[in-house]
Amino acid sequence: MNRRATTSPPPGPGAPRTHAEASRQSRDLVSGEVRRREAMIRFAAGPDGRVTPDLAGRLPGRGLWVAADRASVESAARRGLFSRAARTALKADPELADQVEHLLLRRLLDGLGLARRAGEVVFGFEKVQSALSGGRVAWLVEAADGAPEGRRKILAAARKAALEPGLAALWTGEELSLALGGENVIHTAFLAGRGADRWTVDVQRLSGFRPLVPASWTEMTPSASGAGTPA
Repeated sequence: MNRRATTSPPPGPGAPRTHAEASRQSRDLVSGEVRRREAMIRFAAGPDGRVTPDLAGRLPGRGLWVAADRASVESAARRGLFSRAARTALKADPELADQVEHLLLRRLLDGLGLARRAGEVVFGFEKVQSALSGGRVAWLVEAADGAPEGRRKILAAARKAALEPGLAALWTGEELSLALGGENVIHTAFLAGRGADRWTVDVQRLSGFRPLVPASWTEMTPSASGAGTPA
C-alpha cells in the first residue's frame, strides 16, 4: 500500500534551516525583513520609558531589533517605530544612532583589552609584522594618528599575507595604549580565532555607522571586511 510522504518541503531561499538558526533571526522594525541578529542592533525599553541600545542582549523585556546602520536607526527613532512595535509610548532620542556608534566603539576597544590579556592580540611593529608573515592576523588595528611611513610598511606586509586581514583605524595611539597597557601603541594585530570572530561581528555593525578608516587614508589598504573571519 502506498503511503503519502510526511516529510516537510525544504526551506525556501534565505529561510532558516534549523530551529537554532531561526532563533538567531529577528524582524527589522524599519524594513520588515527578517535578518540575522549579528547584522542588527537590539534595543530595549528602559525603566524610564526610553529606548536603550542593548548591544550585549542582556536587558529584560522584548527586544526591538533594527538593522545595524545609521539610516535605519535614525528612521526607527524619527517614525516612532519603537513605540509601534512595543505597543506602548517610548521615547527615542534623536541622537540614538550616535549613542549606538559610541557604545560600539567602547565595546570594541574593551574587547581589544580583553583579547590582549587572553593572548589573542599583539602590538608593536616587529610583532605585528611577524604575525602577518605567519598568516595569523584577522584584523590590523592601526592608530588613526600614526605616522604614514610605518603604516605603509605594515599595509604592504598585510597585502602579502596568506590571510588578508581587515583594517580598522578607529582610535588614537593614546587610546590604544590605555586599552592595551602599552606605550605608544600604533600597530596592533588581532590574531585569527574565536575572539577575532566575535570582534568581527561588532566591527561589521559599526561599519554601518561610520567608516572604519579615516577618509584621508588614500593609499591602498587591506579589505575592511575582515577577510578570513566569518561574518
